Amino acid sequence: MLSGAGAMALLGLAGCSTTETLDLPQMQLDNTVTGSVPPMRPAISVDKNITAPDVMYASLTDGGFQVPEVPWQKVKPQFRRQIVVDKTGEAPGTIVVHLQERMLYLVQPGGDAIRYGVGIGKDGFRWSGRANIQYGREWPVWTPPPEMIQRKPELVKWQGGQPGGLTNPLGARALYIYQDGKDTGYRIHGSPEWWSIGQAMSSGCVRLINQDIIDLYSRVSKKNPVVVV
Repeated sequence: MLSGAGAMALLGLAGCSTTETLDLPQMQLDNTVTGSVPPMRPAISVDKNITAPDVMYASLTDGGFQVPEVPWQKVKPQFRRQIVVDKTGEAPGTIVVHLQERMLYLVQPGGDAIRYGVGIGKDGFRWSGRANIQYGREWPVWTPPPEMIQRKPELVKWQGGQPGGLTNPLGARALYIYQDGKDTGYRIHGSPEWWSIGQAMSSGCVRLINQDIIDLYSRVSKKNPVVVV
């Protein structure tokens, strides 16, 4: 009976065709030998630090400071930390900042990348190119450059450096970008202004949510290559 049912099913399929004979190519059936099918890409990796947003962006104590909780519901989903398929083509360990997307990718082995939403510089304040992270700092001191003090005289009080802290513009961590052994003046850093992620409003640096820069900082060797496009 099963054999007969199978035959009837095939006859029924043949009846839907414009020909009276069973034409496998016309039916678009895949007759590829299984051994010739290339293996599928491994599944996206699992990382204990990439989890539910209410966990990733919860309040935490770090370096003696109580980092406030981020109202993650107000952060667009694409700008929240997540693992994605790597599309940069760069070597593992490379930090890729895509200015138009407002995304930072940390390339992982095996074809994945950890993606973070970022804020970028305003028009006229952006930098792009290939460089490397020279060093990093936790709760760094921020010293406004002289040209910034000229634009904002109220910053003169910090010309000797603003100590690290919750209101410091560099946030919880900073990675310092050098090119050919020279300081570019640009940084990848945290920011207490979580609402600025996805926008172009900084003086050229790449900013992340404080919880995200803490995570990124823990994953880099402080000498990673950086590509800003």
